[in-house]
Amino acid sequence: MPETVLPEKTPQKALDAPHAPAANGPIAASAKVELPPAAVNPPSPSPGLPSLPATKSHFDAGIDYELFLDCVHCGLCTAACPTYAELGNENDGPRGRIYLMRAVTDGRLELNQPVRRHLELCLDCRACETACPSGVQYGRLIEPFRIAMERAPTGPEGAADGTAEGAAKFAAKSDDWFHRWILFGLFPYPARLRKALAPARWAQRLGMIGALEKTGIIRLLPPRLRQLVRMLPPLRRAEPPLPAVLPAIGKRRARVALFTGCVGDAMFRATNWATARVLQQNGCDVLTPPQQVCCGAIHFHAGQSEPARQFADANRAAFDTRCLDAVIVNVAGCGAMLKDYGHHWPDAEQADRAAFAAKVKDVHEFLDELGIVPPTGEIPLVATYHDACHLVHAQRIRAAPRRLLARIPGLELRELPESELCCGAAGTYNLTEPEMAARLSQRKLNNIRSTGARAVITANAGCLLQIAREARQQGERLPLYHPMDLLDRSYRGVPLER
Repeated sequence: MPETVLPEKTPQKALDAPHAPAANGPIAASAKVELPPAAVNPPSPSPGLPSLPATKSHFDAGIDYELFLDCVHCGLCTAACPTYAELGNENDGPRGRIYLMRAVTDGRLELNQPVRRHLELCLDCRACETACPSGVQYGRLIEPFRIAMERAPTGPEGAADGTAEGAAKFAAKSDDWFHRWILFGLFPYPARLRKALAPARWAQRLGMIGALEKTGIIRLLPPRLRQLVRMLPPLRRAEPPLPAVLPAIGKRRARVALFTGCVGDAMFRATNWATARVLQQNGCDVLTPPQQVCCGAIHFHAGQSEPARQFADANRAAFDTRCLDAVIVNVAGCGAMLKDYGHHWPDAEQADRAAFAAKVKDVHEFLDELGIVPPTGEIPLVATYHDACHLVHAQRIRAAPRRLLARIPGLELRELPESELCCGAAGTYNLTEPEMAARLSQRKLNNIRSTGARAVITANAGCLLQIAREARQQGERLPLYHPMDLLDRSYRGVPLER
């Protein structure tokens, strides 16, 4: 295929690197993406003026153009970007993707299939935001752009021509059976998901899933369904739902509500219980509103804004924040989404969503600020801590989990190389982009091995599933824990399972 035309300052090795795949296919050489010189290497912006002359564009993602201009093209973000680290291609890094989005917005570049693939391959991990010295809000560029990209029909040449014929020939990425029935129809609904997991639990007990792997029959499944089966952790007996109210233990210090999530509640309800008990031990009344729903991240990051807004408004109605000190969340991805409710939908309800978002606190952040009651039970364990992207980058919470874990007697934490580099989970990315996700999980497991740790601790359901899947695939026994699981055991004096 023809080579990709990249910015002039891109290293030569990036010019030769393989990059974006065809939709849901292997990561191989991309089709041509040509940008005019002014688009790929624009001059520095003048005060009050865009650095590229405005031209009429038929693609409008509703992005404040000033957000594009925050990028000064320094390239410090590239070293923090997982896809750039793997592929070495400018178009698969934050700076290159900003070039692409801006060029499409200016009407200088067609939204063709190669451009779409470069943008689809982004994990939206937001590591670039942590690395950026100019404060570029990359999430507020890529997220609305991909929503608009999903709405834009593509024509016979891969361009967003807006015609019915184009829409019929080239459907949006999320317009397939897997998104409709699994990601959108099953995952956001914990009751449905628990019912769907019941046969899987029996299949695990009978050894059927292991047999599928050993015989190779699993390879007959569609790739994304095969990946989903491999992601399943050992399923335990279902925990009962949390009660509406759990009273504080000791002196009452706060009144909080716990956001239980969808996949988190269906697959990690024990961690929700552990979180509630830890909060109780720290003097918190814990409310669990039964009307709460999915945070909306699954839809939003797949380009489906309206269903995500409906989830957001349902959650706003379910939590009476007037009588709460905080809405507590223990899943990094959910927390990042809930905290952004005030930014995503500029309508009459935006102020109310922003007021709700202002009450949202990650559980580590909240306990660190509250001042934790010291746990006393010994947990003799050598572990390493993986920073979940949407905790360390999107929410900028890095030190709090480590400070809490340091209070557990007997727990030794070893620093993880590239701890802040994505493990490949990225919400549902590991199901929709399995090849890149696998490359990143292999890289993560290699770093984990280098520490000599006997367990991994991380604060996100997706990371727990992704790293555990990679360990199983490589035949390693690697226990994984949420920080609240270990704190809860320490408070209760319950030893680790062997």
